[in-house]
Amino acid sequence: MPELPEVETVRRGLECLIVGRKIVGFETRVPKMIHYPLEEFELAVVGATFESIGRRGKYLLLNLGKRTIISHLRMEGRYLLFKDQVPDNKHFHVFFHLDDGSTLVYQDVRKFGTFELVYSAQLEDYFAKKKLGPEPTKADFALAPFEDKLSQSKKPIKTLLLEQSLVVGLGNIYVDEALWASRIHPSRSAMSLSEKEAKRLREEIIRILQMGIEKGGSTIRTYRNALGEDGTMQNFLQVYGRTGEPCARCGTPIEKFKLGGRGTHVCPHCQVNG
Repeated sequence: MPELPEVETVRRGLECLIVGRKIVGFETRVPKMIHYPLEEFELAVVGATFESIGRRGKYLLLNLGKRTIISHLRMEGRYLLFKDQVPDNKHFHVFFHLDDGSTLVYQDVRKFGTFELVYSAQLEDYFAKKKLGPEPTKADFALAPFEDKLSQSKKPIKTLLLEQSLVVGLGNIYVDEALWASRIHPSRSAMSLSEKEAKRLREEIIRILQMGIEKGGSTIRTYRNALGEDGTMQNFLQVYGRTGEPCARCGTPIEKFKLGGRGTHVCPHCQVNG
């Protein structure tokens, strides 16, 4: 958490809240979160205006014109906008003071979130070096390259999907959901999937992530959108977090096991590891 639906929901909220606002002050209480020389970062952002808010995979792109702040929320990062005084909170770490008197605050209990600063013209090169896969849309996420990459990997399909090289945006929640919907066991090697299974998996990834966006993301622990609201996708999850509950398809109790160190949910009847 957050995964693509949550990050996209945050993006949409920030787009409503801060686009057009000028940054008049910047401070951080956790310098290590700024992956850029701190004084240079402050000099570059103060005086700049939030021109637009973008997203690539799970990365937020705060466009300042010539430069872009790349914000990665990691496990529990979130943004809050305070119109007047900012309340005291030990988990508030980064502050953008805006020209209307408001303050955009980055909160992160675990302090895992990061901020980078790149020239906007170099964004494509930045993400190319990270070897990110396509966005999970019908237009970008083509079937043929997906099938080709699956056929070349012996890794468990869940592990490979989490790497972000096949398609971006999937984390533990939505991988489990997509594999359940596709009737594919998470431990199966990627190369064992048939053409029919690969096609179905691609379709379910696109459908489930789009549904997650429509539902405002999943609030499992601490996630809230930029307006401070919970998501509702957790009410529609079929397998994640439902250990011991009956499978919605066949009634078999959902099981949970560890795969690559990640808690993994599966229906042992619908998703056979064979």
